[in-house]
Amino acid sequence: MTAIIEVKALRKEYPKLIAVDGIDFAIEKGCCFGLLGPNGAGKSTTIEMIEGLKKPTSGEILYDGRPMNSGFKKVAGIQFQSTALQDFLSVADNLKLFRSFYDRHADLQDLIADCDLSSFLEQDASKLSGGQRQRLLLALALVHDPEVIFLDEPTTGLDPNARRQFWALIQKIKARNKTIILTTHYMEEAYLLCDEIAIMAKGKLIARGTPDSLLAQHFGDNILELPTAALGAYQPQETHFHKGEKTEIYTKDMNQTLRGLMDSGIDLTHLKIRSRTLDDLFLELTAKDTEEMAHV
Repeated sequence: MTAIIEVKALRKEYPKLIAVDGIDFAIEKGCCFGLLGPNGAGKSTTIEMIEGLKKPTSGEILYDGRPMNSGFKKVAGIQFQSTALQDFLSVADNLKLFRSFYDRHADLQDLIADCDLSSFLEQDASKLSGGQRQRLLLALALVHDPEVIFLDEPTTGLDPNARRQFWALIQKIKARNKTIILTTHYMEEAYLLCDEIAIMAKGKLIARGTPDSLLAQHFGDNILELPTAALGAYQPQETHFHKGEKTEIYTKDMNQTLRGLMDSGIDLTHLKIRSRTLDDLFLELTAKDTEEMAHV
């Protein structure tokens, strides 16, 4: 595949802070690229430089093999965490207003169907629920049929049902070979939607790859969870942590660990087994930086 966006030695300095410290990555056309990191990691600054909202101190950003210029805004759609909508305008009127700002247009009826807006088109935009508002903001980011869509923590504050509905909308966009750049604090969201993720900490990229490849690279075990009371005096040979009323056992040999528990007469009625997740990876890679920031 061909890289549609390339970031080379990108750096952003402020008088007392290096927000982005010489990072490199490429985003393939038609993929969903997730940029993750704790607060203050530099991901928002990175995104704003790609969007053209901030000027890099040094480095280069290429779009389709050429230096980024003002024309990029014509092919980029941005869904900010918060966008001001015109008071007293309906959803339909907001769509028409934002559509009028561009020379290039998406088909309005297709957009309404894709973002599932038809049931509240005539409703005042200020009266929308959180999920309805996010669907409208996504539609506004798509009114000019962009090639690249930036989604900045798009499901923050949504209930689980609204979040899953929004994920379905994003997957519809992916199916049209659009390139999506996503920032999120929800690891389940990143795992489900992203073809590739990059994790930042303290202005640097510390990991990059597909979600599954990163999990395989950093972990080779599974986690068994049992009530601490069920273990009694039994001490697993494997790495384990007592966390109040539950104990987690980290094992690379499930059969051997289960055999040891059963041979010791441990009650496995409430046993839970899970694979490693992006939450585990994120915490492992960023915990040190998060702790350092907490003590600043």
